[in-house]
Amino acid sequence: MGIAMFVIFLLLLVLGVPVIFVLGLTSAIYMIVSGMPLIALAQRMFVGMDSFVLMAIPFYVLVGNLMSSGDITRQIVKWCRTLVGHIPGGLAHVNVLASVLFAGISGSASADTSAVGGILIPAMVDEGYDVDFSCAVTVASSCLSPIIPPSIVFVVYAVVAEVSIAEMFMAGIVPGLLMAALQMAVVVYFARKRNYPISNRRATLKEVMAETRRSLPVLLGPAIILVGILSGIFTPTEAGVIAAAYVGILAFASKRITLRDLPKILLSTATTTAGAYLIVAMASAFAWILTIEQVPQTIASALLSGIDNPLVILLLINAMLLVVGTFMEAVSALIILVPILLPIATAAGINPVHLGVVMSVNLIIGFITPPVGTCLFIASGISKISVERISKAVLPFLASNIAALLLTTFFPSLALSLPRLILK
Repeated sequence: MGIAMFVIFLLLLVLGVPVIFVLGLTSAIYMIVSGMPLIALAQRMFVGMDSFVLMAIPFYVLVGNLMSSGDITRQIVKWCRTLVGHIPGGLAHVNVLASVLFAGISGSASADTSAVGGILIPAMVDEGYDVDFSCAVTVASSCLSPIIPPSIVFVVYAVVAEVSIAEMFMAGIVPGLLMAALQMAVVVYFARKRNYPISNRRATLKEVMAETRRSLPVLLGPAIILVGILSGIFTPTEAGVIAAAYVGILAFASKRITLRDLPKILLSTATTTAGAYLIVAMASAFAWILTIEQVPQTIASALLSGIDNPLVILLLINAMLLVVGTFMEAVSALIILVPILLPIATAAGINPVHLGVVMSVNLIIGFITPPVGTCLFIASGISKISVERISKAVLPFLASNIAALLLTTFFPSLALSLPRLILK
């Protein structure tokens, strides 16, 4: 019965049914066929959402919406331009660096693509960059937002795997910065090859300091969040509330947002959050059914029978998740797959936090791969070019992201050094 249900699940996915309905329909069909009351589906959905930690999600979504609507992203871009605008391909470097800073406040890849891309894609095209390259840089760098803390994806993994959210946040910093560095290396290559322009002259130290002073309120946002979590002043969930309040104050102070804009922003936040929670609920019910039918054990024994080398196991997990990430949303994939893969990994001596980073980065890469790559569609809407064209241009950046993933896989200390140094 369990294998039949899994086949139905895959068939619905292949037919193009949205993942959220695939999870719900498969779960409902199983309960009807097995004679369970459908009220059990609602109960399992509620249990999946009944977590205090998940309350962080709406606040981080709100942060992303406020940053998109206010003048905060524009100030981030301006400061980054002062630092790296003089490098060949300067505006593309600004794009990556702006995503690093955006990640330190928001944690949402789609919000990053919308906010940063809305400003920089038109600006890059105006300066002579190819439009597909401009989109490719934007969507690739948006992958940094769910890796550099805070991160909604890390919150979900920590809840499912029962590990420390603070450790997950710390573990994402070095891999995220490594990914950013490799993306900038790709930019350097194409800037020289295609003779992309320098954005502006090298700023003097006085100009850098002046722009830093103007940007200080925005730059303090990530510092407040991280220091507060690491010092124990507030929890990661409370950090979401504080981040939303802080960014809200900055947004209103910039006068780019008024009270009239607030209902629209809150409605957008509620809609996005409701979708995320519904995915969590449906995926939790589906994962519960998989556990009943012992599907995780069956799949694990089939895939990893006789393999006990941690590196080989991680490589197999990488290969599987890179495929899964192309057609399944990261949150639902984590809820379904963590109960399958975590016992295998821990039995092989793989640190659960390291596994969480590897799994999350794999699935986050799916944000920029068709057919489910959300960021591709957002960039397509901004630039008015096809998703296929952006998908082709993003391939070099996709390779750099996978290179960062493999380095994190081969060298666990890249993910574990900061948590061990700071939190132990």
